[in-house]
Amino acid sequence: MKKLFSYFLVVMLIPAFVLTGCKDDNDDITPADKGNFTTLKNYLVDQNLEIGTILADGWVVAPAPMVDGSGIVDVENECTIPDYHVFDIRGESDFNNGHIKGAINVALTDIVTTAADYSDKPILVVCKTGQTAGRGAMALRLSGFQAKVMKFGMSYWNTAFDLWTGKVNNFGVSNPNWVTTDGPELPTNELPQWETTSTDPVEILAANINTMLAAGEWGLISDDILANPTAYNTYNFWKNDEEYIGLGHFVGAYQFKPINFDNINALPAEEDTYIYCFTGQTSSFVVSYLQVLGYTNAKSILFGANRIIHDDLDAYNPIVTWHHSYDYTFEVNN
Repeated sequence: MKKLFSYFLVVMLIPAFVLTGCKDDNDDITPADKGNFTTLKNYLVDQNLEIGTILADGWVVAPAPMVDGSGIVDVENECTIPDYHVFDIRGESDFNNGHIKGAINVALTDIVTTAADYSDKPILVVCKTGQTAGRGAMALRLSGFQAKVMKFGMSYWNTAFDLWTGKVNNFGVSNPNWVTTDGPELPTNELPQWETTSTDPVEILAANINTMLAAGEWGLISDDILANPTAYNTYNFWKNDEEYIGLGHFVGAYQFKPINFDNINALPAEEDTYIYCFTGQTSSFVVSYLQVLGYTNAKSILFGANRIIHDDLDAYNPIVTWHHSYDYTFEVNN
């Protein structure tokens, strides 16, 4: 894996791939010959990088104080996080206005190449709410690094950065578009196809990770979907009927968990697809993976069910609901 990782980093720095439309000596090669979804899928399976495996490996961590061997925040040492390299992917202005002591300001698009200099311990990716960080952590994990998301982002660190409190709500309660009925059967769709000038899965993966990191408009807040759910392809990422039916879901939403390569063709490759979870953090992580696979129209529903049924969700499992910020100290760049 280390040899593969070294080669991967070189590939990330070489813009030697073309995703669409370029004329070259390979124009007579079909997309299937060039290698795309199947090539990438087989490689991910061989490298034990299936989405279920990545999700199972503790990818999000709360910034709890160090107490009796648990927690990650050293409150007795200026609220540092000593066991991780902290990559803060917020903009420079936000970073300068306040950040975790010792954090490194890294642009999301540079996160993989920057990580090459910080491979001696795991990386903790930090953003404003814990959602965009999922994209950075997914890119790092697919690139061979140990990486996690800091739960709820800087909103959890201190009230000075809180963007969560104003987003939680109970819009779905008594709303006819939020139901507790059985859902539709999963559809079957064609797998995504794209062209690449390489048949090397490492190069294909690197190219698709770069595309994912550079993509905009990858998330949508739930208000418009709740107002007219049948106009959207929505997929609920909850584990069982107790959650999908007990807590409710958008009218017409598919129950889509566990996700794997056997059922991934339930997603439409050419249409916008909206995936939601409890907080918008897992869905951002999953959507990033799907975009790397060629589902470039996959999007996350921001803030998840916390914006739709916060109080019901809190009664069901307070771990997945927003409550309040910690009161940790932070550094400011003058």
